Amino acid sequence: MKSSCRSLTEIHRWIDEVKRFLSVTLAIANAHTVEFYTHDVWKRFIAVTPQEVLAAVSSGSEQEGEPEHKQKEHSRTTFGFCIHSNRLVDIHELLVAAKAQSLPGLGVCVSRDELLQSLRGSESECAEIADKLEPDEFMNSKKSHEVQCMSKVVACLAQHCGVKQVIDVGSGKGYLSSFLSLQYGLQVFGIDSSSINTHGAQERNRKLKKFSRAYQKHSKAARTPAEAQSSPQTETVERKPGPNRDRDALAGSGSQQDVGASVDAPAAETQSALGPEAGELFLSALSADVIQPPSPRVPPSQLSAEERERRKRENLEKKARSRGEGAGGVFSPLTSYVTSETELRDLITELEEAVMVGLHTCGDLAASTLRMFVAKPELSAVCGVGCCYHLLSEEFNPDGQEEPLQTACGFPLSQYLRDQSCFCGRNARMSACLALERVSLGQGIQMESLFYRAVLHVILRDHYSSYKSEKRVGNVYSKAKSFVDYVRRALHRLELDDSKLCDSDIQSYHDTYEARMDEMHAFNMLKVTLAPCIEGLILLDRLCYLKEQEDVSFSALVQLFDPLLSPRCYAVVGLKSHSTKLRS
Repeated sequence: MKSSCRSLTEIHRWIDEVKRFLSVTLAIANAHTVEFYTHDVWKRFIAVTPQEVLAAVSSGSEQEGEPEHKQKEHSRTTFGFCIHSNRLVDIHELLVAAKAQSLPGLGVCVSRDELLQSLRGSESECAEIADKLEPDEFMNSKKSHEVQCMSKVVACLAQHCGVKQVIDVGSGKGYLSSFLSLQYGLQVFGIDSSSINTHGAQERNRKLKKFSRAYQKHSKAARTPAEAQSSPQTETVERKPGPNRDRDALAGSGSQQDVGASVDAPAAETQSALGPEAGELFLSALSADVIQPPSPRVPPSQLSAEERERRKRENLEKKARSRGEGAGGVFSPLTSYVTSETELRDLITELEEAVMVGLHTCGDLAASTLRMFVAKPELSAVCGVGCCYHLLSEEFNPDGQEEPLQTACGFPLSQYLRDQSCFCGRNARMSACLALERVSLGQGIQMESLFYRAVLHVILRDHYSSYKSEKRVGNVYSKAKSFVDYVRRALHRLELDDSKLCDSDIQSYHDTYEARMDEMHAFNMLKVTLAPCIEGLILLDRLCYLKEQEDVSFSALVQLFDPLLSPRCYAVVGLKSHSTKLRS
């Protein structure tokens, strides 16, 4: 795997390149849109017109050569910013540099196919069962795409490491966990901080068991005589329409099993919910170890003494398993707030070697997942896709001083960036959540709501100069019928007296700044352009952290998803020395 065989020195070089670029441009990403007009942000950072920025961004960064005077200007600029005024003077130079400093531009990432091919022998074996279940039958297209792509990687990692257990951190209501258990027959422990999610998973499991019994009867009745004589071990579940009452029994349910114990904890990062779906479509995917078709009935008098004893023993074992808490489970939901200090064996008594996964783990949970992987010897591999970078805690402030936090921070994770007291900033991390690919196709930012909020800030400055409050305006825009209505609703939310302003006064602010709305649009497009670079720094930090660990023999950034369907598309993958022959 050529693109993953990178040394720690090369990772450091990539990080240095991105950091150098962001040292010049990060101020744009950290500028707050709310203060756009009150702090005259455009004039402060930009020396070209909004039209030039919008035209350049919409046409892309490619040019057919540059005029000679432009090439000379580059000697006086750094990434398009004037070395004297620190203002943007060359938008094309900035766009070219931003593209080069993104993860695709650096050539850091491994494709999903490359990773699967490198897990020797696992890819073909995993593919054999890839058509059992179509997740788009009970998930939306985005979630279906994510679950299919990630579950195959996780299953191949588990097979490569020779393990059967998976720990899904931030499992929510079980999209990924259910699919891994049903499609690949893995024992999955889904850990989520919300008891509502895990209790829902337990109820779905109860309905699934009930439906499963009904489905077995229906499936048996539908079999041909030849099928009925086949060996139970070789029988497969066919897709046949189930009765309406069975479909109703599974509405809003997925495959999850109650482990009998739930640890109460504060709510934190969760994942998306498994939506309602027709029962026969979902149950058609149950693997043979979930639905065990009954053996062809033979009169007891025709059984040998040995066979009768064997069946008696099996029945006793089944009863013992059914009484045990979580024993024989496929997906076991647990409620617990997880940090890097969490003792997994306190949550999972039957824990063996396992793969740890997380699909869109929010904020610090993504970093905690990697710390747990490094610290826990029972974890053989990790595959995590993070999100919500704005929720990351940072160890250092802009002055390079440590923040007084009690727990391990989410950024930076690597010792390399910690030694440099690296700081990103909340607004920049918020910008990293923007989706360049979607915006490029016209699925843009809701500009009017941002414009309303920025103009409201001008009104607060002009008429409520002593105003200071911890209250937030919140989602007032969605309820407002006009700008005047928006402002009045916002003032009420902030518990401010709106009677001092008449409607015409409020509208005059809108009319005054409407002519400058293009400035805000262009500025936010610059933020979108910088988003992949900021995300890249965060992910390179996580990759660097794994590269620094002596017992992690393989680590890579893998593009799992189509960024148009799922903008947070990169996974951090790692394997321990004892669990892999791969070398990074």
